[in-house]
Amino acid sequence: MTKVTMAKSHLMGLVGDEDTCTAFLLGGIGELNATREANFLVVKPDTVIGEVETFLKRLLARKDIGIVLINQHIANDVRHIIEAHTDPIPALLEIPSKEHPYDAAKDSILKRAKGMFSIDDLR
Repeated sequence: MTKVTMAKSHLMGLVGDEDTCTAFLLGGIGELNATREANFLVVKPDTVIGEVETFLKRLLARKDIGIVLINQHIANDVRHIIEAHTDPIPALLEIPSKEHPYDAAKDSILKRAKGMFSIDDLR
């Protein structure tokens, strides 16, 4: 079992399309750490998948990040990284975007969570 140690506060990380990032940044999640690394990546149609993979790996390794939000249509392109992430912190959550609705069948984290419980646990 992984031991979880909590700091006084954690940041949210975000990998999303322009509309999603704009909404969350207006909500105040944008932050730079001591080495001037942002906690968000705006993924545009011309963004290379390698850049998304590198950024997501860095976010998941940062100790100041508690939750990483990623648009599901972007998560589909980096599914191998998402499925390899097993640590409880940072929690990795797939979210819909304005142009791409959420599909629970594609959410590997939701599938993993469903596998943790039996129907008897919920009664």
